[in-house]
Amino acid sequence: MSERDTIFALSSGRPPAAISIVRVSGAKAHEAGRTIAGSLPEPRTAAVRELRHPNSGELIDEALVLRFDLPASSTAEDIVEFQCHGGRAVVDALLTALASIDGLRPAQPGEFTRRAFENGRIDLTEAEGLADLIEAETESQRKAALALAEGGLRKQVALWQGQLLGLSAEAERTIDYDDNDEQVDPALQRQCGALERELRAWLERPLAERLKDGVRVVVAGPPNAGKSSLLNAIAGEERAIVTDVPGTTRDHIEVPMSLGGVPVLLTDTAGLRDSADAVEAIGVERAARLVEAADVLVWLGGPQDMPDHPRVIGVHSKADLPDRRVTPEGTLAVSALSGLGIAALLRRIESEARELLPMEDAIVLNRRQALHMAEAADALSQAANGSDVVLVAEGLRLARAAFDRLTGTAGVEELLDALFSRFCLGK
Repeated sequence: MSERDTIFALSSGRPPAAISIVRVSGAKAHEAGRTIAGSLPEPRTAAVRELRHPNSGELIDEALVLRFDLPASSTAEDIVEFQCHGGRAVVDALLTALASIDGLRPAQPGEFTRRAFENGRIDLTEAEGLADLIEAETESQRKAALALAEGGLRKQVALWQGQLLGLSAEAERTIDYDDNDEQVDPALQRQCGALERELRAWLERPLAERLKDGVRVVVAGPPNAGKSSLLNAIAGEERAIVTDVPGTTRDHIEVPMSLGGVPVLLTDTAGLRDSADAVEAIGVERAARLVEAADVLVWLGGPQDMPDHPRVIGVHSKADLPDRRVTPEGTLAVSALSGLGIAALLRRIESEARELLPMEDAIVLNRRQALHMAEAADALSQAANGSDVVLVAEGLRLARAAFDRLTGTAGVEELLDALFSRFCLGK
């Protein structure tokens, strides 16, 4: 274990609260715990102790104290946890007492998790999963993040790495001991190709960014089609300005929301038309780009003008008006004013969006992980098609290096500060 500073922080929510948890991790954690609590319980056991300031001896609180010994702790270091009453004064007094002990300092955001990573307690994929779990706002996001945080991808990568090591050992044996070391064993190449195909199948899955950012649902159509009114009705609040003046919406408006646990980014756009107004023309241009980039398109124009989009929902808006009573075939009758058809439209949007997300039980890759997995697949393709065994061995080496970058054992130093800064203080 490193001889670096021992760190401490409030690891629960901000007070006031019923209970607050203060964690201490590092070489002097147990010493600090005894200084404040008098004695510590047995490892992984909780006990009630009086907490006193190390200088004045003044009673701070009566709290539950837990002790964890390295390496069987969340950071793989010695840890002490104080579960005290959650008043602001109590927490402040305990943190002040800890700060008065030599060798202790307040933790930086994400520093506990960073130490877990650096000490080999978790790998980079699990750290990313923990960051996503903290930020999860929907059930789908929570399940995907938890699968990563619990080591789902790490375990799968470990299996692939084991296969790669076996294949590499066979290639190196051929180079070292076979008389004709240029000849490639067809069975070895077939195994490389099979592993490449398995990685390619994983790469075809939807990425985690759709879960994190939301499926982009774009509401589009001509001016005065009722787009902003529809967005407000769905959002349940006045997010977009609504008037009878064509061209009111000059820029797009985004509303993040959850439909049945599915994260959605609902986007209102400027009415699509030719305009001499310079500002409106910019809005129309942006709207056209958003239509092309939409995951799901909600179209409020005429069916004959409906864009060619793989996931388009035709909406017959303002269906409560007398001249709008006839609903064109293939469209949903909707009224933002009366609420007619809103529930059916939401069910349709949720259904279309859900098909674009990973299955709930699947392990989901983010873009960084997919990039390194694609590098491994490309390297395996080189190995599977190598003209001699030296090229096969090199391809296998490159694949192993790509997996090392994926799990964070090599070549990711520049990512760490950005990743762990996403964590809250005390995590």
